[in-house]
Amino acid sequence: MGMEFLSLEVADNGIGLLTIERPDALNALNQAVLQELDSVLTEVAHASTVKVLVVTGQGRAFVAGADIAEMRQMSSQEAEEFSRLGQGVFAKLAALPQPSIAAINGYALGGGLELALACDLRIASEKAKLGQPEIGLGIIPGFGATQRLPRLIGSARAKELLFTGTTITASEAAALGLVNRLAAPEELLAVALELANKMAKQSTVILRNLKTAVDEGLTMSLADGLSEEAKQFAACFATQDQKEGMGAFLEKRPAKFLNR
Repeated sequence: MGMEFLSLEVADNGIGLLTIERPDALNALNQAVLQELDSVLTEVAHASTVKVLVVTGQGRAFVAGADIAEMRQMSSQEAEEFSRLGQGVFAKLAALPQPSIAAINGYALGGGLELALACDLRIASEKAKLGQPEIGLGIIPGFGATQRLPRLIGSARAKELLFTGTTITASEAAALGLVNRLAAPEELLAVALELANKMAKQSTVILRNLKTAVDEGLTMSLADGLSEEAKQFAACFATQDQKEGMGAFLEKRPAKFLNR
C-alpha cells in the first residue's frame, strides 16, 4: 500500500519495522496519520510474514504528540470523534496478534507516549523525553493514557505525571517501569531489533497464545485469568510446534518451529 506518513519494512526474519515519517512536525499525529496507521495495522495483523513489529519515529522525535494546530478549533463533537479515532487505532495496535516494541528515539509526548503505551514493550534512547503534557493545554489525554498508564505504573504515579504534565527523562521512565530498558541513541534500533529477533525465533502460534493469556487475563479476575491460562496452555498441545519444542528439548537439539 502507498503511504505518505509511514513506512513498513519486513525483514526475512519476520521483523516488521514501522517508521512514522513526519519529521518536520516531530511526527505529530493528525487525522491523516492516524488513518494511515489504522490501515497499516490492519495489514500487519493479517500478515503471516510479520512475526514481531517494531515501531519508531524518523528524526529527533518518536511522536511529539497530537497535532495541536489541527485540534485547536475542534468542537466538542469533533474532539470526541478524534479521541475515538485515536483510541481505536491504538486499540488495534495493542490487540495485534504479534508482539510489538516501541523504539522511542526521542520525544514521546502526549499521543506519542500513548502510542508507546499501546505497544507490548518499550525501549527508549537514553536521551528520550516522555510525558503527558495535556493538562497544560487545557485538555486531558484522549488516546488512552488515563487508562493504560495507571495499569502500567500504578495509579498514584500515573496521576502525578498526568496532573502535573511533567516531562521525564528516559532514566526516570525506566525507574517507574514505564520503559523496559534503555539504549544509547546510536544503538537504540539495534537493541530493539535484537530483542525482536529473540521473539521472532519462537513459534508465532505459541506467542499468540501467550499474548492472549496475558492480555485477556489483565481484564479478568485472578480466577478467570487462571482459567484463560489453562485454556491457552491446552491450545498449545494441539500444535505441531509443541511437539517440535518438547521433542527438540529431549533430543538436545535446537527447535525448528513450523509456526503451526
